Amino acid sequence: MSNVLDFGAFGDGQMDDTEALQHAIDAGDGVLEFPRGEYRITKPLVMDLARCGRTALTGFGGVSRLIMHGPGPAIILKGTHTTSADPTGFRPEEWERERMPTIDGLEINGAHPEADGIRIEGVMQPTLTRVLIRQVRTAVQITGRARNVLISACHIYHNTNIGVHLDRVNLHQIIITGSHISYCRRGGIRVEDSEVRNFQITGNDIEYNNVRAFAKDFPTPEDEAEPTAEIYIDVGSGSIREGTICSNTIQATYSSGGANIRFIGNVPEGDHKAGMWTIAGNLIGSQKNNIHLTGVRGITISGNFIYSGHHRNILVEKSRNIVIGANTIEHNPDYKEKELAPGVRLEDSMNCNITGLLIQDAQAGMHTVTGAPPLQRDALIEVVRCRRINLSGSQILDGTPTGLQVADSEDVLVNGCSIIDQRAEPLMTRGIHWTGSTRGSMVTQSRLSGATQVAIDAPETLLQAGNLMG
Repeated sequence: MSNVLDFGAFGDGQMDDTEALQHAIDAGDGVLEFPRGEYRITKPLVMDLARCGRTALTGFGGVSRLIMHGPGPAIILKGTHTTSADPTGFRPEEWERERMPTIDGLEINGAHPEADGIRIEGVMQPTLTRVLIRQVRTAVQITGRARNVLISACHIYHNTNIGVHLDRVNLHQIIITGSHISYCRRGGIRVEDSEVRNFQITGNDIEYNNVRAFAKDFPTPEDEAEPTAEIYIDVGSGSIREGTICSNTIQATYSSGGANIRFIGNVPEGDHKAGMWTIAGNLIGSQKNNIHLTGVRGITISGNFIYSGHHRNILVEKSRNIVIGANTIEHNPDYKEKELAPGVRLEDSMNCNITGLLIQDAQAGMHTVTGAPPLQRDALIEVVRCRRINLSGSQILDGTPTGLQVADSEDVLVNGCSIIDQRAEPLMTRGIHWTGSTRGSMVTQSRLSGATQVAIDAPETLLQAGNLMG
């Protein structure tokens, strides 16, 4: 093990330790120790693995801090990996010299407006553990090509750009687990223009990743409206498949261009470039749209508690093969009279199931949070310009003005649902409001009660059978 002090570093926060630390990386024995201290650097420390060989940096459990006083990343992990993760595809020297570079127990702080944290490119098995990165632009950027990335037990906090940025990367196998990712202005985890497979986001606290904490430095309406999300996935020119978002708390303060989970797929003729994902077992709340899917195929949303979206709790657009399963969507009763009244909306989509959902409106039937934007919603569940939608076994409670709205849609089957206003003074005027085509559609074996005007307001051509009303 090599001690950076033996290579001339001071760690006093005053002397420039850049050259000494780079020398330690290049000439050390591969395990580089940072004793307690403040290590001032002014340009990136480059771990060129083909040159320096297998390398690990350790800061003894977070007592050592790198302070980046120059532009660019504090640390660059650079490899030469260009193939897949198949063991038969590695060059022998690549496996011997470049595998599993590790950064553990270090804190990285930015002291320059263009400072970043860690940049990873062309690396097999890069591993970040117990790392704190704050007050930089982007904490972790992954670009070019990477395989088998592990980010675990890290704190990524209060950065002016992005927490973890998959930026024009070709990447298979990445796990982000057990970490806090919060107060990053343009997103907690953001994927853009990338080819990604096998992406696991599990057991994290991901919250408040929008402009709100940076209002002093980014004060314009354009800053507030910039699209962001706790987890923001925009395929752009790439494709993103095979992933899970499980067992996380994903929360935010409202921003006008914001979401908690945002997927934007590129939809060429006959294909969708984002899909094969599961969103399960999370707590998700308090953004404009809590889950917002556009142009995706094959996503399952199940077992989540979703609350207090300012516009919609779930919004699905131009997508297909979406399953919204047994989630609970409602208001947080601890907020008492401060209520938000969003719902679930599917538009221009096809081949979707909503099964076992429990959704209950705010009891006031409207937004009662000071400063919340005006509500624009026709029903708790809205199905607009869709085809082949199955809604079954769900409870739609206390809708205002309507429980379920179906408009200009075909092959919509509603079966075994309870659409009820249970308030002492009902505000639901219609249980179901159906307009436009009824081709291939039916409402069967459902319970509708509490509507002040009519249980089902629909064309006579809608097939209805076995429903209990009143």
